[in-house]
Amino acid sequence: MSDAKVITSLTNATVKLLASLRLEKFRQEHGLFLMEGVRTLTDAQHAGAIPHILAYREDVGSQANVRELANACAQAGGSVIAVSEEILCKITQKENPQTLIGAYPIQRRDFAEIDAQVGRVFIALDRIRDPGNLGTIIRTADAVGAAGVLLIGSCCDVYTPECTRASTGSIFHIPIFAGTEQRFLELVGTWPGLVIGTATTARIDYRQTPYQKPSLIVMGTEQSGLSDVIAKACRLMVRIPMHGRAESLNVAVASSLMLYAVHDGLANT
Repeated sequence: MSDAKVITSLTNATVKLLASLRLEKFRQEHGLFLMEGVRTLTDAQHAGAIPHILAYREDVGSQANVRELANACAQAGGSVIAVSEEILCKITQKENPQTLIGAYPIQRRDFAEIDAQVGRVFIALDRIRDPGNLGTIIRTADAVGAAGVLLIGSCCDVYTPECTRASTGSIFHIPIFAGTEQRFLELVGTWPGLVIGTATTARIDYRQTPYQKPSLIVMGTEQSGLSDVIAKACRLMVRIPMHGRAESLNVAVASSLMLYAVHDGLANT
């Protein structure tokens, strides 16, 4: 195993850098974001993602999967450090942190990079603000084999710890694209398949729709749904029936229903 640098100081520069990545300002400055846990980091390695910095608790350094991750990081030119529980607590701001933390490069993809022909279903999110919901949607999109997640306009930071934790590693499996509302409208204008929006006022039940590939699902916020401009750009509007007193579904739940409905609908065509 590649030798790790043992760090014991809470004021060490690498420790301070890792701790700073909890804030969007420093994630943008350094181009890095944090992921935690042996399983998540191992899964990331299998997906081809290697951390620039790997920090592990000293007593787990002899474990085979930790050695493998450390070797891969060192061979890629990254830094490997062994630290105490106290330092991990500082980095994560948790009382019981994971034993392994990696700092990964942020991937930035524009709408212009999307190839609609490579997948059966994509999902776009209009101004989503809750990072936990975003991470859950990324995880579900990965589960159904979606070809991409599109973030329209002013969305929450996909690399915030709340989002990356909720994605449970799916952030490494599925491409995530971001762009302005205008760039999205340009994409929709040339989209070769269906562009599907949701609204409580729509007449068509989401389960009774003949979907076509590639299908682009467009979901809005829980508070106000899709913006008028985005809704008008959708070629099909469907509704998820509400039978009780709730006015709306959580956006992650609604997105899950749509992703599976479209996936299953396309599978049967």
